[in-house]
Amino acid sequence: MRITVIEDDDRVARGLVTVLAQAGYEVHRIATAAEAARAEPADVVLVDLGLPDGDGIDVIRRLRDRPETAVIAVTARSEEHERVRGLRAGADDYIVKPFGVPELLARIDAVLRRTRAARAASHPDGPLVVGPIRIGVGTREVSVAGTRVTLTRKEFELLLLLARRAPNVVSRDVILDLIWGATWESSSRTLDTHIAALRHKLGPDVLIRTIHGVGYRLLAEAPELIG
Repeated sequence: MRITVIEDDDRVARGLVTVLAQAGYEVHRIATAAEAARAEPADVVLVDLGLPDGDGIDVIRRLRDRPETAVIAVTARSEEHERVRGLRAGADDYIVKPFGVPELLARIDAVLRRTRAARAASHPDGPLVVGPIRIGVGTREVSVAGTRVTLTRKEFELLLLLARRAPNVVSRDVILDLIWGATWESSSRTLDTHIAALRHKLGPDVLIRTIHGVGYRLLAEAPELIG
């Protein structure tokens, strides 16, 4: 998933880029409205309304022509009329600074769910290939080096999440929130069980690496090639 951050404050932008990259997203930062007009399409765009060369509202209006792109206005403007203005301009959501990382990630997940159908129409789901793994996103079929692998629904969703964000690390909290919709301890143990099951079913040609204290990452290379 590709996220574009349109933010002129370097400190704020660095923080957003860091937390989103840690969550497994491909992140690109833009500092001005002029750059935004030339930017490549993204799955999610976070737009600061107070840009130095224009109003972020105008950027949001231009993004309305891309129904497959989810737009979140990110701003210090907390007044109700400002929120209404942003939403009427075409923003899918509105988050006021300062905000916590869990809230931001939850809002991104929510707007992605709302734009899923438009993204599918714009970019039909073809096979996703990561190293020896081939995932039929639409058919929900998985094979490793040409051999069919049968997964449960949760195992498939977990593998698809790791594959879409490979080779980035996906944190445990993000996995639990997106796959199970919870973060309590019993769900955490369930995640460990599903990771173990995936490793067993996918075999030695696939490496799901544990990043202790953080989460998991799916690597394309076979374990013996990584060192």
